[in-house]
Amino acid sequence: MDQTAASREMLFRSISCFSDDGKLDVEELDQIMEIALRDGKVDEAEKKVLKNILYNLTSADLTPELWERVEQLVKQFNLDETS
Repeated sequence: MDQTAASREMLFRSISCFSDDGKLDVEELDQIMEIALRDGKVDEAEKKVLKNILYNLTSADLTPELWERVEQLVKQFNLDETS
């Protein structure tokens, strides 16, 4: 699948978030989502990046607030579907 400019920006933003303190918080995840939603939709390349970010979080990374947001995004964008 071809990467879009937004999906590349999402990837780089996530790297920046993890590089900062080794963790991803809800605010940082929402910043990544803002990139994806700039054009009003989340395309397949953006979903792929988002799915990779979310599915690579460990239980140690997931605060209750972050877990709730992850679940919301998985449902909203059907990220649990196999692809």
